[in-house]
Amino acid sequence: MPHFTTSDGIRLHYTDEGQGRALLCLPGLTRDGRDFDFVAPHLGDTRLIRLDYRGRGRSDWAPPETYTVPVEARDAVELLDHLELPRAAVLGTSRGGLIAMMLAATAKDRLAGVALNDIGPEIAEPGLDVIKAYLGRRPAQKTIREAAARRAEVMTGFVAVPESRWLEEAERLFVENRDGLDLTYDPALREAVLESSAQPAPDLWPLFDALKGLPLCALRGENSDLLTPETFAEMQRRRPDMIAAEIPGRGHIPFLDEPEALDALRRWLRMLDG
Repeated sequence: MPHFTTSDGIRLHYTDEGQGRALLCLPGLTRDGRDFDFVAPHLGDTRLIRLDYRGRGRSDWAPPETYTVPVEARDAVELLDHLELPRAAVLGTSRGGLIAMMLAATAKDRLAGVALNDIGPEIAEPGLDVIKAYLGRRPAQKTIREAAARRAEVMTGFVAVPESRWLEEAERLFVENRDGLDLTYDPALREAVLESSAQPAPDLWPLFDALKGLPLCALRGENSDLLTPETFAEMQRRRPDMIAAEIPGRGHIPFLDEPEALDALRRWLRMLDG
């Protein structure tokens, strides 16, 4: 099981599979490398590298004050160093997209391109409130199947999602034990996020603008409560060369195997290949 140790002594899990262009996949806030299970079979000749952030998945838990985008961006660079990769493209889902933008501002020479999944430089309050409501709290449901049924009820921005997909999602989000469901991440992540959100929101547009010159793709769930249509439109205005796609019948976050998402990602991959 591949791991590496960060400069501050945290053991992080990653997977490294396939041959071809290097694609570093950075998951959502509470998720891990399995976030990309649904898209992985569709990416063609790609060396797919997936990182479990500190405190998530099979990585070590760390001091909560280190659960920040700058530290997690540093971890991503150190993974590239560990793999002796001078550059990689990054596919970032939600939190992963924020890390990708941070990398563009701080380590742009390590990036071959960036794809953003339902994230931008402005984060809408309704979506943030939803995250705060569940973050770090064990679900009330007692089984994976119950959790899947609950997600089908509450994820109202998602249309025509089969029951089997919600079950697959729940299997990646929770661990079923005798006394109910456990989280797949350090509950102290809640503390870190709430502390960060209590501060004045930083202007992230300079981080987005730092992506200038890199092949760029951005996806938005049609019903996303985190990435507004207005922010998505401004992203396109600033980067008219960006491959942009809205994924119908999806909220935050698209699964990435929808036809519209795959078409956009494949066009972006072709841009990377020159």
